[in-house]
Amino acid sequence: MTKRAIIFDLDGTLWDSSEQVVPAWNIALARHAELGKQITTKEMNSFFGKNIDEIAALLLPDVEKAKRLSIVEECCDEEQVYLRANGGTLYPNLRETLAALKKNYHLYIVSNCQEGYLNAFLDYHDMREFFDDVEMSGRTKKSKGENIRMVFDRNALDEAMYIGDTMGDLNAAGQAGIEFVYAEYGFGDVGECKYSISSIDKLPEVADRACRPQC
Repeated sequence: MTKRAIIFDLDGTLWDSSEQVVPAWNIALARHAELGKQITTKEMNSFFGKNIDEIAALLLPDVEKAKRLSIVEECCDEEQVYLRANGGTLYPNLRETLAALKKNYHLYIVSNCQEGYLNAFLDYHDMREFFDDVEMSGRTKKSKGENIRMVFDRNALDEAMYIGDTMGDLNAAGQAGIEFVYAEYGFGDVGECKYSISSIDKLPEVADRACRPQC
């Protein structure tokens, strides 16, 4: 029997945590008053989809690499405390859509986030029942494309698609050799795309067309 799968990005695809993450990061940044740095929601949204090294370089470009990574890791620790206690904002009809998709597809998450961040999403919102496997760059130190391929291979998938909202997500799906579905409601802009959805509950309508064998 063909094993068909949908692999999801997290931020801008399944939830929006920016309202919760921004104040948490600013608490951590305030401990480094010499930087004179606070982060805005717009700036935070531009970071979603990037790994921690990329975020640190964008947030604190004039700070020595090891120090800026340490500061961003501190920010991530602070956000995880908050998210474990308060969760984020799920996109409308997410749970119902996942339940419907689960009837015909195996579901997975691949994100560039840290491990604790993804666990906060799964645990606070009671989402573990929907996903067979997850992977994140914070655990593997690999690119998103490599992690998508890893999930594909270790779960012996035959067909899959990746759902995301940024150009990085589009490129990662291509690197992994699977089709991409653009979540228009997220944070990024990928321009014209073969498959796209205006809200997460539209995914069942395009899933059968977008799911294809590994290249």
